[in-house]
Formats: sequence, structure tokens, C-alpha cells
Amino acid sequence: MKLNYFIVPLITLITALSGSWITNRGMAWYQTIKLPAIAPAGSFIGMVWTIIFILATISAILFWNSGRGVNFKLIIALFIANALLNVLWSILFFGFGQIGWSIIEMLFLNLTNLALIILLWQGNLASAVLIIPYFLWVSFATYLTYSIWGLNK
Repeated sequence: MKLNYFIVPLITLITALSGSWITNRGMAWYQTIKLPAIAPAGSFIGMVWTIIFILATISAILFWNSGRGVNFKLIIALFIANALLNVLWSILFFGFGQIGWSIIEMLFLNLTNLALIILLWQGNLASAVLIIPYFLWVSFATYLTYSIWGLNK
């Protein structure tokens, strides 16, 4: 068995559980702020993140299994940076209630998504396509967070 079949899902699980734990701790604050009408229900958000984490995990495994190309270390570093930025957003938004800073952080998060899509597209189309929903969701979430910031200034 390849080690990446254990390591990649473990990193994803740690990322998801960390973000979920921080989010749950910040729900009391979240329930006190004004939300735009387009804000989806928490259960929907949880379902979307579950799908995104599954797709990102498959993307990383497919990439890892495709061989060690020129950009291998860079792409692995982007996947890791993406996981860290994902958790950092939860810390900024739910942990500290820093809506403005979380928007700025989301731009960096989505830049890692875009970089992954572009770099993976060159040699592993399936891996790139699996990141597109993540990019689209974070784009929507950035707009949503910006709307929340506007309502709660």
C-alpha cells in the first residue's frame, strides 16, 4: 500500500476536524451577527465542505500517484499551504471574529486554489478539475464574508 493513501486523507481529516472544532467554538458569536439573505444553512455548508475535502483528497492522491514532475514539490507545498490557510480562515473568522482579516486571508486561500488548478492542469487534468469546486466555493464564501462584513461594520 502506498503511504500517500494514508497521509493525504490524514492531513485532510486533521484540516477538516480543526476547522470544524474552531467553527463550533465560534458559533455563539456567529449567531449574534447579521447575515445576508444569501447565507446558506449550516448543514448545507457542512455538506459542501465534506464534498470539497473529499475531492481535494482525491486530487492530491491522483497527483501524488502521477509521478514526480518538475513542479512536484511546489504543488505539494501548495496543497499543504492550502490546508493551513483553510484552518487559518476558521481561526480568523470564528475564533477571533475578524471578518475583515478573514476576507484578506480568503484571497490567499483562493490564490492557492487557482495556482493548484493552473499547475495541475499542465500534467494532471483530473486533479485540476477536482479542485475547481473548491475554487468556486471559496469565491462564493469570500463574497458572502464580504457581505457579512458590510452588514456588521
